[in-house]
Amino acid sequence: MPAILVVDDEPGVAEVLEALLLDRGYAVHVASDGRDGLLALHTGLGFDAVLLDYMMPVMDGVAMLRTMQTDLAVAGAPVMFMVSLPEAAIQSQVSGYAGFLRKPFGVQAVLAMSNGVMRR
Repeated sequence: MPAILVVDDEPGVAEVLEALLLDRGYAVHVASDGRDGLLALHTGLGFDAVLLDYMMPVMDGVAMLRTMQTDLAVAGAPVMFMVSLPEAAIQSQVSGYAGFLRKPFGVQAVLAMSNGVMRR
């Protein structure tokens, strides 16, 4: 069963994503900020992908992705950004993510992105 880490500081968004992905057969773990997301990655649960919010307190998505890219223990998990800004705003700050979801997004967009990343 593929495993996805959802990192989002908005409990409502995280809960909806968790329910949607669980219903589709994914194992899901939720973290509320980038620091907790990195801790989850270091548990050794072996996440196949990360759905990562861009703007969060404590550690934002850009900082989490940059840390992941320099930490060989967690560098392999593909990251899908969830952002309310245009993708160009993200591309100017960081690269190396596997997918981009513009908020607000629909159920089909999440499933298509997740399935596409899992197939790679």
